[in-house]
Amino acid sequence: MANIQTLDPSASPLDYYGWELRRQREAHNLKQGQLGDIIFCTGSLIGQIETTRKLPTRDFSERVDAALGTGGVFSRLVGLVLRSQLPTWFQPYADMEARAAYISTYQAQLVYGLLQTEEYARAVLATGMPDDLENLVAARIERQRILERERPPLAWAILDEAVLHRPIGGREVMRQQLQRLLDFTDQRWMRIQVLPFSAGEHASLDGSFTTMRFDGDPDVVYTEDIVSGHMTASPGTVREAALRYAHLQAAALSVEDSAALITRVMEERYENRSRPEERAVA
Repeated sequence: MANIQTLDPSASPLDYYGWELRRQREAHNLKQGQLGDIIFCTGSLIGQIETTRKLPTRDFSERVDAALGTGGVFSRLVGLVLRSQLPTWFQPYADMEARAAYISTYQAQLVYGLLQTEEYARAVLATGMPDDLENLVAARIERQRILERERPPLAWAILDEAVLHRPIGGREVMRQQLQRLLDFTDQRWMRIQVLPFSAGEHASLDGSFTTMRFDGDPDVVYTEDIVSGHMTASPGTVREAALRYAHLQAAALSVEDSAALITRVMEERYENRSRPEERAVA
C-alpha cells in the first residue's frame, strides 16, 4: 500500500493548500496523473504540491479552479501561500502594505519592491544567497498584485539617481526595469520622481524609508536595517518622516523631468549593444 503523507491543514497556508488540493482531487475521483492531464502538468507535480514539496503558482491555481469547479478557492489560497514565503520579519509590513490607502517611499539603493521586474527582484534577492530563491521571488511578485486592484493604493516613489545607474542583474535586466518605471507614468495613482546627484546633501542621507497611510488608522513609518525591518506609528516619527519627504519632493526632479532622465539613462547606459555596429558604405 502506498505511504500517503498526512498533512496538518492548520500548520501553514502551504499545508492547507496541499491538503485541500488532495481533498478536492479525491472528491472528484481523480488520480494525480489524471488531474495533471486535465490541467497540462505532470502527476508528479500534483503530488509535490499536495505534499508541500513544491510551491503552487497562480497560473496552476487558476487551472485547478477551472478543472475542479472550485469557485476560485485555490486562486484565493495561493495569495496566502505566497505571502507566507516572505521572511517572517517582513510579513507584518506586507500585511500593512496590502491595506494601505497611500504609500510614499524614498529609496536610496534599489527600485522599490512593488515596482521591480521579476528579473530585477531575482538579482536583488540572490545577493542574500537564500536556499528558496524562487519562492522569495514569487512572493515579491505576489505583493505587486495590490497595484492591479480596481482601486490600488495611491503611491509616490522617490528614487535616488544612484538607483538608475547601479547595474543590478546586467544591462538587459536594467533596461527592462527602467522601462517598467516609465510604464507607470501613465498611471494616475502612481508618481515617480528621481532625486538627482546634483541635489547634493539632502533630507534623508540616513537612508530609505516608507510611510503608509490608512483609512481610519494611524500612519506608519517603515525602515530596514541589515537584518530586519522596523515599523512605528509614533506621532513624532511620523511627523519627522513627513517633513523629510516634503523636502525630498522639493529637491527631486519633477515627474516629467524624472521620466526624461530615466529614459536618457536607459538609452545611454543600457541600450542593446549585442548587434554588430553598422559600417558606412563608401
